[in-house]
Amino acid sequence: MIRKTVFGTVMAFLVIVALTTQAGAYLLDMPSPAPRLGSTVAGLSATGGMAPVAEHGPRAVGVRTVDSDEAPVAMTLWYPAVEPEEIRELAYAYGVTIFSPDSSVAFATFPGHATPGAAYDLTGGPYPLVVVSPGFAVTGSSYAWLAEQVVSHGFVVVAPEHRESLDPSGLWRATINRPVDVLAVLDHLDIESRLGGEYGGLIDIGTVAVVGHSYGGYTAIATAGARLDTEVFSETCAAAYADDDPLTFQCDALDGRSDDMAALSRLERVPTGLWPAVADDRIRAVVSIAGDAAMFGTDGLKEVTVPVMAIGGTADTDSPFAWGTRFAYEHVSSTRKIEIALEGAGHMVFAGGCDHMRRVESLVSLGFCSDPGWDRHEAHDIVEHYVTTFLRAELRADPDARAALAPSRQDVPEITYRAEGF
Repeated sequence: MIRKTVFGTVMAFLVIVALTTQAGAYLLDMPSPAPRLGSTVAGLSATGGMAPVAEHGPRAVGVRTVDSDEAPVAMTLWYPAVEPEEIRELAYAYGVTIFSPDSSVAFATFPGHATPGAAYDLTGGPYPLVVVSPGFAVTGSSYAWLAEQVVSHGFVVVAPEHRESLDPSGLWRATINRPVDVLAVLDHLDIESRLGGEYGGLIDIGTVAVVGHSYGGYTAIATAGARLDTEVFSETCAAAYADDDPLTFQCDALDGRSDDMAALSRLERVPTGLWPAVADDRIRAVVSIAGDAAMFGTDGLKEVTVPVMAIGGTADTDSPFAWGTRFAYEHVSSTRKIEIALEGAGHMVFAGGCDHMRRVESLVSLGFCSDPGWDRHEAHDIVEHYVTTFLRAELRADPDARAALAPSRQDVPEITYRAEGF
């Protein structure tokens, strides 16, 4: 979830609007950055005959947008595509929905190489499905950098647009609605993946992973079977307030809203202990990137048995590492699980690309593209490498990928790596 980093952005953005109204288009321009010369992260080229998955895979990528009148929610679909005659660079927007779920503001753009509307490549299908759940109020296109990478290695990726805007007072609704969104998308794709459907031969709907950043990480863990425990969360929040823990921002948004959450869930009363699960057996693995997990408590996380990868930055104060990445890793019941800590990284380094930023960012720091101590491209390279390897291991039963995840095989100095079952 975007918390302290973005909470102040709402007011800052109003200032920006006033500034740009007077200053004209110059402040809204996105000047070209210096060219990227490739990753400088050491240790990502896997050994033992396995291709370095930090590299783009062999498959061409297509992209399509699906409106909310065609599916339960609007979504973006990336898929293996027939090789186009010419691959042209396109620009993705890294944006957030600020004033309403239907209007987004782009703070930056970054390049991609998918072909809009390209024909499906069914020769290797059906392909495992990966649902990418964006951060709170962040647009799905913001994660195109990861989607294109995953698809190039033989998967289909869908990013739902959760209907929310950048207002922490709506977080309790997102807590209930987001897992429901994911399951509704799976049901929709299940129907459309049957013979004669739009995605027939393209999607293997029985082999699914959910990947999420920030509150998308919460969403991923929830759809894997984690269950809310609002009683324990209230106790955790009481201790957090006493210790001035960064978790208090989440507590402000959720603690005390149990009645509202139960009503939205169509429950007669607030459950005692664990809440009902909102999970799906089609989900075979999950990845939480700087995700939230405190609301589940230890007992709620124990309900998760599918393979889990938890990635986070140790300097994250929006989704505190101890309460998100580490808490999830240590308490899920999964026999195969991985924790990856990017030392000194914050929260938003895992979000959209910032290759072309608005000049106004230099006047009012919005936090979306500020990554002290880390190069965003390097962070993305690490995430791409490990997420793609994990998905190959779990959704394709790739023995080389599974072997590459063994702790003894890791040689990336910027991270701390833990794993069980590999």
